[in-house]
Amino acid sequence: MEDVLLETNLQGMKLLSRGKVRDIYDLGDKLLIVSTDRISAFDCVLPNGIPNKGRVLTKLSEFWFTKLKHIVGNHMISTDVSDYPAEARRHRKTIEGRSMLVKKAKVIPIECVARGYLAGSGWKEYQKDSSVCSIKLPEGLLESSRLPKTIFTPATKASTGHDINVNRDVAAAMVGRETVEKLNKVTVRLYEEACRHAEERGIIIADTKFEFGMLNEEIILIDEALTPDSSRFWPKKEYKPGGPQKSFDKQYVRDYLENLNWDKQPPAPRLPQDVVKETSRKYIEAYRLLTDEKFM
Repeated sequence: MEDVLLETNLQGMKLLSRGKVRDIYDLGDKLLIVSTDRISAFDCVLPNGIPNKGRVLTKLSEFWFTKLKHIVGNHMISTDVSDYPAEARRHRKTIEGRSMLVKKAKVIPIECVARGYLAGSGWKEYQKDSSVCSIKLPEGLLESSRLPKTIFTPATKASTGHDINVNRDVAAAMVGRETVEKLNKVTVRLYEEACRHAEERGIIIADTKFEFGMLNEEIILIDEALTPDSSRFWPKKEYKPGGPQKSFDKQYVRDYLENLNWDKQPPAPRLPQDVVKETSRKYIEAYRLLTDEKFM
């Protein structure tokens, strides 16, 4: 297996935060986001990483930011290290292919989730009262059923622990109703355009989550976009409602962990090499199908 990057330590640069996957460095009015090969599941970072994962996340986000910028602006400036400030260029060997120079924006503190299919926490909620985030849905839907239309289900952002699904009234109390309505419209547009592109290439995007920020009083897309970490990708030719689906995302890792005698509390167990290798393959295959490009 190839080497993996689990953590960065870029000398001479200010580390702003270290998330589950990304290390973020402060460059004044800009940020440098480095996608490591860490992988998390059930809100725990696993001890071993996935080869090429950070590169896939960066390249796929770059693809979507470029493709969808006519819908909403985004924070991407460049993924070419030659465009970075001198203090970052010194670390080319570490960050090349897995980093993005971005505009610094004020983060809007809700996750914006678009759902086109009934899966994950949405399926769990639906089983209780045929609704998701107070949105009433038809009765009799199955797990993984396609929804009559895309629904917007915001969630509270959590630095630790699970994000919590909320209804629009709660979201409006947090960021304002006008902002929530704008986020609703742009989230649905981004998702539906991405779905059309993906389905032509054999992938169903069951759901995805976006993060947005404010820059110069405008809403922009930040963080990542439509990656195997932030979305459920299902192979279209194998789709069959009525249960869980095969996937190109980290659901494969979650499924492995579900079969262990683990309480989903730190420390997380180490992944065996066959699971690591297959997860890497799935991420790369998703990139290849969605972009029509060979992963380099």
